[in-house]
Amino acid sequence: MKVGFFLSLVLLWTGMAVAAGWGTITPGESTVESVRARYGEPSKVEKVKTEGYDTLQWTYEGDRAPVGMIRMFVQFGVLRPGGYQPDLVRTFRLDPKPGVFTRRQVVIGWGIPDHGGTQDGVPVMVYDSGLTVYFDRDIVDAVAMWFTAPRPAAAGSPPEPEAATEAPKPRPARKPRQ
Repeated sequence: MKVGFFLSLVLLWTGMAVAAGWGTITPGESTVESVRARYGEPSKVEKVKTEGYDTLQWTYEGDRAPVGMIRMFVQFGVLRPGGYQPDLVRTFRLDPKPGVFTRRQVVIGWGIPDHGGTQDGVPVMVYDSGLTVYFDRDIVDAVAMWFTAPRPAAAGSPPEPEAATEAPKPRPARKPRQ
């Protein structure tokens, strides 16, 4: 963990663009085989049409979800200048259990967000490296974390947040800790 954090700091310091990733998955770099090798077979496989291309979406939930997650969705298929690459990770989403990714832990892991605010009444932090984090209404726990390719910055203006394909479902109000 310390080596990865140090490497991220060095790359940021030198000005190189680094894609946000988690658990060995990085959009635009990870493949179907690398995800299968790390997480096994998904609970569910769906064929989805995205931008006119046939893509796959894998869902890991229940005992197949990564530790600390309610579920994980991984969508494959990336259009690059050289053509469509169906085996590369396009995006992935984590739905963490309460307390796994707090706002503080997100900032420690990925740094200060580039943008923040609310989307459909849900607090959100947006990173140009490709991470968008939705929080519970108390802005304590992450309820959904979307990982995409890094967002290109528009010259002279901050980029607009990309719309998620679906907003996370609000969690019930938290019970006070005792």
